Amino acid sequence: MLPLDGFCLAAGLGTRMGVLSQVLPKPAWTLKHKTLLQWGFDLLSSEGCRHLAANTHFRSESLKNIHPKSELIYEPRLLGSAGWFLSVAPRVQEALMVWNADSVARHIPFQQLRSHHLSLKADLTWLLIPHPGGPWTQVWMDENGCILPVGESGRGPYHFVGASIWSPRIADFIPKEPLQLSNILHRLNHRGLVIPPFIWSEIGSPQALIEAASFWAPDNEGRSFSNYVHPSAQIDGNFEKCIFGPDAAPPKGHQDRLALWFKDGDRQVRINL
Repeated sequence: MLPLDGFCLAAGLGTRMGVLSQVLPKPAWTLKHKTLLQWGFDLLSSEGCRHLAANTHFRSESLKNIHPKSELIYEPRLLGSAGWFLSVAPRVQEALMVWNADSVARHIPFQQLRSHHLSLKADLTWLLIPHPGGPWTQVWMDENGCILPVGESGRGPYHFVGASIWSPRIADFIPKEPLQLSNILHRLNHRGLVIPPFIWSEIGSPQALIEAASFWAPDNEGRSFSNYVHPSAQIDGNFEKCIFGPDAAPPKGHQDRLALWFKDGDRQVRINL
């Protein structure tokens, strides 16, 4: 097996996406005609990663059909936010660049994050920005740049943006699978690198997908104001806050709001969002 230097986390159930998960797994939804998973692969490649992989679980066959040349590691059962690492750790030579596949950005300073990680001989390093406010989980660090356990405060607050560096020795702290990362964070040399705020999107809900389409792909998936329109969808009508999935084609002149449309076999399906 080839060594790995880049990895996309894509094995979630997509529960926050609601009815959209009946059509596509979250990493298979597109922006600018590229799947969210491909956005992640492209980010990692732009930072010098040559051997990439991703984990999958929910509707993995859809992702495999879209990415037939990519290495997708199927998890028959979810291994958790830490358990996934056991199977790939032997292929990590020094440090693995990891990206959450439900996030989108034009550039992530992975090489800077990697250098920071190696200089501190860290086990795990997160990329952080000053906390933007709102419901995002707050991250705090001590004066030495170590991330503090939940419930403790120090320098901050900061927000984790989905980019991290993992050292192969983390596998020594994973006694079994599945395992959540939160269960072992207190045992790791867990660091953070804070950078200035930058433009990125985390796509965790139908509304977030609509907003991302408007910002990242206004001439493609965001081509209808306040709606998301898949590249293969065709619409002609008055719509508001709707999502049009693969091959969606509602009746011409139709009016609708807060709905998901997609083609299933020979019929058009409409579901309330």
